[in-house]
Parts: sequence; C-alpha cells; structure tokens
Amino acid sequence: MTDTPSPEDAALKARLLQAALPHIAFDGFTDELLGRAGDEAGIDAPTRARLYPKGALDLLEDFSALADQQMLERLAAQDIAAMRIRDRISAAVLARLDALRPHKEAARRAAAVLTLPPNAALGAKLLWRTVDEMWRAVGDTATDFNFYTKRGILAGVLSATLLRWFSDTSEDESATREFLDRRIQDVMNFEKLKAHAKKEVAKFPSLEDFLNRLNRGPSA
Repeated sequence: MTDTPSPEDAALKARLLQAALPHIAFDGFTDELLGRAGDEAGIDAPTRARLYPKGALDLLEDFSALADQQMLERLAAQDIAAMRIRDRISAAVLARLDALRPHKEAARRAAAVLTLPPNAALGAKLLWRTVDEMWRAVGDTATDFNFYTKRGILAGVLSATLLRWFSDTSEDESATREFLDRRIQDVMNFEKLKAHAKKEVAKFPSLEDFLNRLNRGPSA
C-alpha cells in the first residue's frame, strides 16, 4: 500500500478488511485469508491482485491503518490539552489498545508476522507511523532532534506494552495499565537524569578553555 488509493479502491479495501477481520484470528494474515475474504466481499481475484500487490502484507498494513484511525478518533474525544505529558502518552497508548481490543487475536497475529526477518522493514514502518500519529495527536510540535528521540522512546514503550497486553488475560487489564505506568515512569526518570547531566556538563570548561589552560602552563 504505497500509493493513496482512489475512493472506489479505498471502499473495496475497507470492505475486504471487514470481511477478513472475523477470520484473521484463525487463519492469520495469509494469501488464503485474502482470497477467502475477497470471495465473501464479492471482490474477484484480478481486482484483489491489483489492490494487494504484496498479498496479505498489504492487508496487514490496512489493519494497522484502521487501528491508527480509530486511535486518533478516541484521542480526539479527550481533553488532551489539559493533561500532563505523561498522561497524554498514556492516553495515546491506551487508545491504541482500545482500538485493537475487538480484534486482539488479529493484532497478535499481525505482531507475529512483523517479527519475521523478511517483514522487519514493514514492521518498523508501521510502528513509526503509529507513534508519529500519537505524538502529533497529543500536541507535539518538535522539529529538531527531539522529533526523532521522542518517537524512538514511544516506539519502545508501545512495543513493550503491546507484548504485555497480549499476555494479559485479566478482565480489567490492570496488569497492562500498571506495566505502562512503570514504563512511562522509567522514561520520565531517564529524562530527569539526562537534564541533570546536561546541567552539570554545562559547568565544565569548554574544550577551547581547556586547551588554552594547557598552553598557559600549570600556573594559569
């Protein structure tokens, strides 16, 4: 799914994805699933081949895009601006889980496919797209190096939380929420340590001052 599809093609793809969702938990993201869902959605094989040149991987990308869209809708309904930054990030991660919850087994299947070495590039692409959408939705306006570090940190938090969520069988998912809180606290502690270190380093003489002192000798 490299190009933006036409409205007609987008509607076909949405219809096929909806037909596929009930079967992904059992069939996984396979070309057999793509054919089965296509038949149920009334989309013939030549059209499927045109819409999904990479086969079921394109369907997986559509599944991720749908979860991103639903995540953003959930975030838009919240008063994000009134939240602390850590609460904004928590809300974003939980909104993603909430979007995936009706299709948890499909999400597990998608994660398993994306961990395979041949699909690592696609996995990285989809993860980056999700965390970028998260940061933008919670009001991030960074354009410097922080733009990348923020997304890299959130990618780690989201990935770890998803793994915990997949194994969380409790009804209220309290274990996942507690895990997420700890990961975010770890990040906040690291940021505090980094800021303190930066402040201390600023007290050190510059390299130029250090070299000048060496040139002036011990009495300087």
